[in-house]
Amino acid sequence: MNDTGWRLTHLEEIVMDSKFETTPNLYVVASDGVEYAYRKMEKQGTTPLLFLQHFTGTMDSWDPKLIDAIAQDRTVIVFDNAGVGTSRGKTPDSIAQMTIDAEHFIQALQLGEVDLLGFSLGGFIAQLIAARGQVSVRKLVSVGSAPQGGEEHLLQVVTEAFAKNAADVRLPLFFTPSAKSQAAGKAFIDRASFRKHERDPESGEDIRNAQAKAIIAWCADKTAGNAVLKQISQPTLIVHGNADTMFPVINAWNMFKAMNDATLMIYPDSAHGALFQYADTFASHVDLFLTA
Repeated sequence: MNDTGWRLTHLEEIVMDSKFETTPNLYVVASDGVEYAYRKMEKQGTTPLLFLQHFTGTMDSWDPKLIDAIAQDRTVIVFDNAGVGTSRGKTPDSIAQMTIDAEHFIQALQLGEVDLLGFSLGGFIAQLIAARGQVSVRKLVSVGSAPQGGEEHLLQVVTEAFAKNAADVRLPLFFTPSAKSQAAGKAFIDRASFRKHERDPESGEDIRNAQAKAIIAWCADKTAGNAVLKQISQPTLIVHGNADTMFPVINAWNMFKAMNDATLMIYPDSAHGALFQYADTFASHVDLFLTA
C-alpha cells in the first residue's frame, strides 16, 4: 500500500474509534428564544465540562482526539454560541453579550454546576461567566486566552497567516514553523476534517467581523484593572503555548498573577493551538486538574 493509502486507512481507523465524530447534533431553545446547537458525550454522575470555542470556530473546529480523551471520564458538551455554526440568532459584537448567550444555553440544559474550558475567545467568555455568578461554575480551564485589557495581535496574525498561502491557514496560525509542530498541525487538521455528517458550516464574514470587534474591544479595555480576574474564586488552570503570536504568553503570566487560585502551564515549541499539538498531554492535565 502506498503512503496515501496507508494514511487514509489510518485516518479511517481513528475516526471509527472516535465517539465525537459520530455524536449527533442536538438542539435546545433557550429563554432568549435562540435555538442552540450542541453535542453531548455523557458520563453519568460527573460534572459537565462545557467547551467554549475560539474566533470563528464551530463545534467541528475542536479536535476529536482531544474531546474523546477528556470525555472518557466526564460529561463533555460542545456547542455553537448564538449566530455561529448551526445555532440560530445573531453573532454579538461584544464579549458581554456572548457571555449572556452562553449562560442562556447552559441554563436551558438545566446543567446545574459546570466546569468550563475556554479556548482563545472562549476563554474571555469563560472568565466572565465565572466572574458574573449567573451560572454555578466549579472549575475553570483557560487556554490560549487573555485577560480584559490583555495583549492581542489578532488582525495582524490572521493577515500574515493568510499571506503564507499554506495548505490550511491553521498551520501558520496555530502552530510554530518547526517540523515537529507543523507535523502535529497536519495531524490535527486531518482529524478535525474527517466528519462529514451533520457538519457545521464555516463561519462567514458577519461572524468574523462581529467576533473580531469583540476581541479587540475586550483587549483594548485597560480600565478594568483585572477586575474580572479578581472576581474569579474558582480554581483555574491556565495553559498557553510559549510562542503564541495571537495572544502572547505574557497574557497567561498576567492572568496567573492576578487570580486567586490559578495554576499556570506553558507548553514548549507551540503556538495558539498548543492544546491540539499536545492533545494527549493536555487531556491528561485537564483530567488531573478537574479530578483533584
